[in-house]
Amino acid sequence: MFNLFKIAIRNLMRYKRRTFLTTSLVTTGVVFVLVFIALSGSFKNLMIGQITDSFLGHLQIHNKGYVESIDSLPLTMNMETQAVTKVQKAINEIPEIKASSTRIKFGGMFSNFVETTNVRLNGVYPEDEQITVPLFSERILDGKKIIKKGEILVPELLAKGMKVSVGDMVVVVATNKNGSVNGKQFTIGGILESATGPGGRDGYIHIDDALEVLRMDKVEISEIAIRINDFSKLKNVQKKLNDALSNMHEEGTPAFEVHTWEKLSPFYNIAQMIEIMTLSIKLMLIAIVLISIMNVMIMAVYERIREIGTIAAIGTLPQKILTMFMLEGFSLGVFGVLLGNVIGVSIVFILNIAKITFDFGRQTGITLSPTISFTDVAVISIIVIVISVLASLQPAFKASRMEPIKALKHV
Repeated sequence: MFNLFKIAIRNLMRYKRRTFLTTSLVTTGVVFVLVFIALSGSFKNLMIGQITDSFLGHLQIHNKGYVESIDSLPLTMNMETQAVTKVQKAINEIPEIKASSTRIKFGGMFSNFVETTNVRLNGVYPEDEQITVPLFSERILDGKKIIKKGEILVPELLAKGMKVSVGDMVVVVATNKNGSVNGKQFTIGGILESATGPGGRDGYIHIDDALEVLRMDKVEISEIAIRINDFSKLKNVQKKLNDALSNMHEEGTPAFEVHTWEKLSPFYNIAQMIEIMTLSIKLMLIAIVLISIMNVMIMAVYERIREIGTIAAIGTLPQKILTMFMLEGFSLGVFGVLLGNVIGVSIVFILNIAKITFDFGRQTGITLSPTISFTDVAVISIIVIVISVLASLQPAFKASRMEPIKALKHV
């Protein structure tokens, strides 16, 4: 086998220009794929971090059916105090969970004493919310970085439309689940950048104020947002939560639902598009390697017909001829992969040193940190080498099946 490998390398060196061009093409494909995976993966992870760390959390727990009706923010589907206690106990027993934040979500009317408009409000415990979504405070454009009792954080769009600013007095009126209407006066504590786009109308108040506005004697929670220590274990933590809550039933069906950020944010569709684009780039690499190496091997067989006839005539077995040509394809793939990996990883390293920044909506100066994992490099390398061998299979098989006499007569 070693001798066959040396012969394969020697044959490739006989056609240096062709070998160089083919290897360069494979190398370019590998470099392009590695850099694209690093950049697109970094962008996707950055955007997921912005969404989960700004307002969503990694996971959320709701009463069954709440998410399907979330547009209307139904107070009748909130978790009762006893249920919240059970859920919190289950959360505390899972070590992978770092923090959780209980929220009351409801719709109301917002008035500056001159005009009135609708608003979506989130009643939260400020300390818990800050730990669960650590980028929340960065969304506060003006005012205090924490929610205090008697104060409200107003979304930027609403503040501009109603012409209110930090320190102004406003009134929030809401209807509780029993149909009773109540209002409360608030001081604007801050102007909040929307994390859901220009149409975002979500304001924040202290959960005690939410209880007062809704006239709740006991705490009734709309959702519990959760942050985990290791984002890569998201599915594992979701399964543990589902298992822990599975024994809690209501009329024979599970009482709670555990959703990851993927089920709660439309950005998941964009993340999926990035994955599809990455797959498409990989398929392009496969096509490049397949076509280039197959073309080289077909030409090699055609140009060496008399040589093949000679080695077959002296008793070389068809299997060895087949192996020799397949080793040539294998060698082309290995050379291209090694060179591509070195160049690709070097480019990723340079991009990290360069500290590329970009703006995303109102977020400015976001630094892109492309990374490439050993798994990605290994998978791409294996794919290229396997395709290289497969691409040389047909020409190699043709060479091994040649009749020595006919091959020797070839001009």
